Parts: sequence; C-alpha cells; structure tokens
Amino acid sequence: MSAKTILILGGGAGGLVTAIELRRHLPRDHRIQVIDREAEHLHSPSLLWLMLGWREPEHIQADLFRLTRKGIEFVQADIKTIDPSNHRVQTSAGEFTGDYLVVALGAQPAPKLTPGFAEGAHTPYTLDGATRLREALRSFRGGRVVVAVTGLPYKCPAAPYETAIMIDAYLRKRGLRNQTEIQMISPEGMPMGTAGPTMAEAVKLLLVEREIPYRPLTGTQAIDSEANELILETGERIPFDLLVAVPPHRSPKVVQDAGLSNEAGWIPVDAHTLATSHEKVYAIGDVTTIPLPGRFRADKPLVLPKAGVFAHKQAEVLAHNIAVEISGHGDPRSFNGFGGCFIELGDGRAGYGEGDFYDPEAPAVSLHPPTRFWHWAKVLFEKYWLWRWFAAGPGWLHAVADRILFR
Repeated sequence: MSAKTILILGGGAGGLVTAIELRRHLPRDHRIQVIDREAEHLHSPSLLWLMLGWREPEHIQADLFRLTRKGIEFVQADIKTIDPSNHRVQTSAGEFTGDYLVVALGAQPAPKLTPGFAEGAHTPYTLDGATRLREALRSFRGGRVVVAVTGLPYKCPAAPYETAIMIDAYLRKRGLRNQTEIQMISPEGMPMGTAGPTMAEAVKLLLVEREIPYRPLTGTQAIDSEANELILETGERIPFDLLVAVPPHRSPKVVQDAGLSNEAGWIPVDAHTLATSHEKVYAIGDVTTIPLPGRFRADKPLVLPKAGVFAHKQAEVLAHNIAVEISGHGDPRSFNGFGGCFIELGDGRAGYGEGDFYDPEAPAVSLHPPTRFWHWAKVLFEKYWLWRWFAAGPGWLHAVADRILFR
C-alpha cells in the first residue's frame, strides 16, 4: 500500500471530522493536510448563546494548529485556485497536491446582496456579528424588534427561529417584553420547510405561544438604515428599532471558478457517497447541493438543508470510505440523510428535531417537546465537540465517548 496524501479544504465541521477520522483509520505514513484561511475553528451553534451573553468568543473557538498533535498537517492560507482534475490547489502559502481532494469550504454569508445590510442590521451568523448584537441587546430598552431572513439559501435552518424565540426569553427576563413587539419575516413558505410540515407546524406553534407574528413568503428588497425600515420586495416598509437579520449565503468564489459548482454556485455530489464529477474529488457540508427525492417547491427541488449535523455525518462516511479504498479492508458505507438539531428557547429549555431527510415521501422529521434535558444535552454537545476534536488523549477514549453519546 503506497503512501497517499489526502488534501482537505476547510477546517469547519466537515473538514475537521474528515481529517481526524482519516487519521484514526490510516497509518501515519499517509499524509492528511487541512487548509483554511482561519487559524481558529468556530463552534457556530454557540453563536446564539454568545448573542445573549452566555458565552465569550474564546469559549467557542479552538486552535486548528492543535491538529498537528494528532498527526495532521494544518496550513493557514488563503485558497487562490482549485484544479480538481489534478487535485492541485494554489494558496497564499504555496501549491499543494493530493491523491484525494475533499472540498469542505462551507457557505459564506453574503450581506452585500441586501443593500443597507451592513449599516442597518445585526446578525448572529458571524462571530463579530453575534458580539455586536450582544451589545445592541444589552442597550435595548424596548420597541420594535424585527427578525428577518433576507435571502435564500442560508445555513442552519433552525437558527432564525431560535433567534426570535431566544430574544423573546431574554427580554422577558429583563422585564422588557411588554414594551416590545417582535416580528418574524422570511421568504420561506414555512419555517424549516425542508424538514417537512410536522416540524414546520411545531416551530410555528412555538412562535404563536410567544406572540411573535410570522410572515412567510415575504422577501426583502433592502434596508433603509436612516429611516430604520426594512423594505420588502412589495415595497412595503416595516419599521424597526432593532433589526436582527439572516443574510443569504453563497459558495466561495474559488469553488465556482474551479468549475465544480452548478449554476447556483453549489457543488452537486452523489447523495450517498459525496463524490463529485471528478475522480477522487469529494465535497461535503454546506458547499454541496443534494436534491431531496420527489419533493418540489414551485419549480425548484427541495435540497438537503445546510446544517452542521450533515457535514459531520457526511465526513464520517467519507473518511471511512477513503480509508477502505486506500487500505483495501472493510466495506464502504453510505450517507443516509438522517440528522437532527436542537432548538434552543432561551429559558433553560430546548427541543430536538430529528428524522430521515431522504424519506421518499416527505421528510420524516419530528420535534421532541422542549425540556431542560435537551438544553443540557446541547450544552454537553458543545463541550464534547471542542474536547473530542481538539483535546489530546487516547483515541480509544474518544471512541468510547462517541459510542456513549451518539450510537
């Protein structure tokens, strides 16, 4: 078995898990290289806790250079070009070539697509945005709060609705809810629509219970920061004192320039193997597009949501399969489209939705009712995540933790 090099682009959830799982499966003579422009891995699900002041930035990040202790090479660099046919990548740190190429570059917030976003909106979707929003909430004394999805697609389908619900709980705790109106606006037909009608109705009920009006099928044209108004596609203006907005997301330009993407900018992959149209080139996570079978919204097929749980599970399958191909031992696995996520309520409770997104009829996804158990499960998962992938320690201990928590 000749030594191989696996080149992984991106140090987010998908790239991180792929690298460490490959290292667990393969002998050390095989090289695993991770390239990312950032030196810190960000645990994105915790940004909403940062928004409310429950976390500090240093609590939800980890140094990607720690991967070197696990036998993984980490390169902090900007990716300039990708040549998928030759598995070659040009970066600000030089050229890299592998026998296998894994693209896990995620989806990037694109606030510039909404005029006035930078001047008039706060967002919990970035570290800086969540930090600034925390300060805005601390100084807020009541008025109109608008939570708006300004464009599609976006990652983490639960997050906009969690944001509205958690702000409601935060303002109740501060005694400001009676003098505050909260409104939820989205171009989606229903909340978390790709999770199916059962999940959508459960989330709508959470909004109704908190007296948060929800306006679906409502697109945003622009934000007037001087007048403090959200301008809808219809021309209607919605006044606000605090606007919390979700920007549309787009794939990195380097992916589109490489010819890996479809017209919408996302990388089509096999739904079960994550293979692209190029040999030994794979893509996982938010940068991909996977149509869901038999379901359509107008003239567009529904696609697998952009969520960390899918990047995580895809990475496990992909790492296993690459190791099987290299070693010649074992049987390949298939990504099955099963996933779940927490829905935090901000009052010490959370719900948990899970199910089969590849179900041929409709997403078989349901919501476990909110309890304190699910909130603490999310806290435990946050601690587990940063320990599991970054802490030093024997591999068997990590494997035992995996089995206890997730098998």
